[in-house]
Amino acid sequence: MKIYLGRHIYGFGAIAFGILTLTTHSFNIWQQFQIFGNISHPEVLAYVAGTIELTGGIAIQWRKTEQIGSIILGAVFLMFALFWVPLIVQTPLAYDRWGNFFEQFSLVSGALTLYAASAPDNSDRMAKIGLMGLKFFGICVISFTLEQLFYLSGTASFVPKWIPPGQMFWAITTTIAFALAAFALLSGRSGLLASRLLTAMIIGFSLLIWIPALVDNPHLMTNWAGNAQNLSIAGSAWMIADYLSQSKKVLNR
Repeated sequence: MKIYLGRHIYGFGAIAFGILTLTTHSFNIWQQFQIFGNISHPEVLAYVAGTIELTGGIAIQWRKTEQIGSIILGAVFLMFALFWVPLIVQTPLAYDRWGNFFEQFSLVSGALTLYAASAPDNSDRMAKIGLMGLKFFGICVISFTLEQLFYLSGTASFVPKWIPPGQMFWAITTTIAFALAAFALLSGRSGLLASRLLTAMIIGFSLLIWIPALVDNPHLMTNWAGNAQNLSIAGSAWMIADYLSQSKKVLNR
């Protein structure tokens, strides 16, 4: 089974994260590392993490190494997601931390899907792994919905003011779109269409929000990290769409 452009976009996001980590020599782009306090020689760990991200992102660009690349990236993004758990335990009512966990976990879902799709056989085991990646991603989309809903005013502030009919209109519309996509992915009804529309919407976030923000203020590390994160999530959604378009076993479940 082939995963087409989605894996390249996902890989480019990982490469961007790797370059950011290596060039900044720190974990400033990963807020969850604050649980460790002051780390002795953080630049060493930054070099290790950046190299792993870079290696995984490059590996999935080629068919022969895409499966090992999916394992590398799935492992590192799972680790980064789990580092949010202690912060969630500290303040369980602050949804921002739940949202950050699920943003990272959506990248793990993409890695699972790619791993299943790049397997040399189409066994039931691989089909179950692919289905697991799909369902996990659907759960993450529920979190995207809740995060926008709970921080609706903040979401609206990201929308460019020049887009009619208004910022709040698009904040509400994209929140509803996330909710419908989550239902489609988890229920199996119109999952392929939903994943394609979801991919288009997330790419739209890059084109209309994150890239202009980076152009406007290239010195702000948050803008670089936001672009890399959004690109990686778009890649995950695209890989889900690619997988659904070819996997009859998933579609028929």
